[in-house]
Amino acid sequence: MSGRANAAVRAVEGRRWLPGVVAAAVGVWSWHVHGSRRRLRPWEAEHTCVCCGVDQARNCLSEAIATLPAHAARELRTLVDRLDEVLLQRTHHDPQTPVEDPWWQRRF
Repeated sequence: MSGRANAAVRAVEGRRWLPGVVAAAVGVWSWHVHGSRRRLRPWEAEHTCVCCGVDQARNCLSEAIATLPAHAARELRTLVDRLDEVLLQRTHHDPQTPVEDPWWQRRF
């Protein structure tokens, strides 16, 4: 992402979360999407509890995209869209999940 977009992310993190949360969420989502065996970094690992880790990371990314200024949101959205496309290609829709859940929670 550009320096301008990173500055916008840091500003949003300062208001809503802790510094580095968006980068950690990208790392966790990428790890999940790619099924990587790489070990998560300590700041990523906090987003990986069994009950909410991956979903929490993807929710954070959605919230960041909705909160960021347009230019930064576009850049982050491009990054997340690439990961989402990989997930969509590697998984299937689970018809037994509630329709009100976000789409990424309805995949297996």
